[in-house]
Amino acid sequence: MTGADVGGRSGGLGHAVELVEARGAAAQLWVARGGEVLLDRAFGCAHRDLFWLFSASKPWVTVLLFQLVESGDVELDAPVARYWPEFAARGKGGITLRHVLQHRSGLPTATRGLPGMARLAGRSPFADAGMALGALEDSLAMTDWGRSVRRIERARPRWAPGEVPAYQYVDFGFIVGEVVRRVAGRPVAEVLRDRVVQPLGLRDTWLGLPRAELGRAVPMRGRGAYPRAMARFVNRPAVRMAPIPAAGISTTARDLGAFYGALLGWDGERLVGEESLREMTTPSCEEDVDRFVHVHIRWAQGVQLGGPRRPPITFSPMGRASSPRAFGHNGSNVAIGWADPDRDLAFAYVTSFATGYLADYTHLADVGDAVLQAVG
Repeated sequence: MTGADVGGRSGGLGHAVELVEARGAAAQLWVARGGEVLLDRAFGCAHRDLFWLFSASKPWVTVLLFQLVESGDVELDAPVARYWPEFAARGKGGITLRHVLQHRSGLPTATRGLPGMARLAGRSPFADAGMALGALEDSLAMTDWGRSVRRIERARPRWAPGEVPAYQYVDFGFIVGEVVRRVAGRPVAEVLRDRVVQPLGLRDTWLGLPRAELGRAVPMRGRGAYPRAMARFVNRPAVRMAPIPAAGISTTARDLGAFYGALLGWDGERLVGEESLREMTTPSCEEDVDRFVHVHIRWAQGVQLGGPRRPPITFSPMGRASSPRAFGHNGSNVAIGWADPDRDLAFAYVTSFATGYLADYTHLADVGDAVLQAVG
């Protein structure tokens, strides 16, 4: 891509820069159109400092699954248990890979939560106390791959497969990642490196940060009880170093943007074929409110979509003016990457500061709207 470093306020993107600067947090913002970089700024950090993506990691492992579909090694409508037989236990035999990609597996968390964790979990953004507790337990287990896999094997679904959307906060990555591991015969971090990171020439992306790179990891900060607790947890070296497919990619805005540019086919790079991309971005949820986060999310297959949403939050974190065909993923309202095929636009914004669900969500949308207004 052209434009190694674009400084700032020219090209009508100044308002987006001002919104980021006003937060006073370390951040990186990158925007490109048709392969030409329009904005590439680092705020309070270096361009190669590393940010934790949280759930903006999910599309990366989704791409690995679609690559296995293209090679004929996996079928999306096959049961997960075809590739991972132990998964079928306790009523999960009918869950397909497509159900998982659409967050319709009925298995948002591996457990329903322990009562002793209620005080902390009750401060989370999730309205259902039981699922909030389950999410906390999943998070506490997520640095141990074997433990996380065994917990999923023992889990019982809350809903029938395909019945309702219910966001698989952490377990999405372990389900998809364990299938990738079993089919490819190697750890998912190695597969990601060999099939995505190295082919794109990305220098600053890891699923599980090497110890030698910890000094480049930007620490999270939080304001408020839950954001501070989240920041303390994800700042632990053991968390940053663990291969957590649903949340644990460490990268830069430049590399995150290049990932979406490759999905759009810039510079002749294609991570998946056009047919796979069409299937990946086909809407799977236009009406239902997600049962886990209790907001409407326009899901596709492993990615979220832009465009309007139903109440209680009627806009996408990609921006109120985002195209319904825009696709990407929000990461705990502190990181986001997306691509808009209608505008031939890619966007990456990574931050180090959390204040609260709605305020941070709105900030992401405001920055996205500032960019969309500038580029037309």
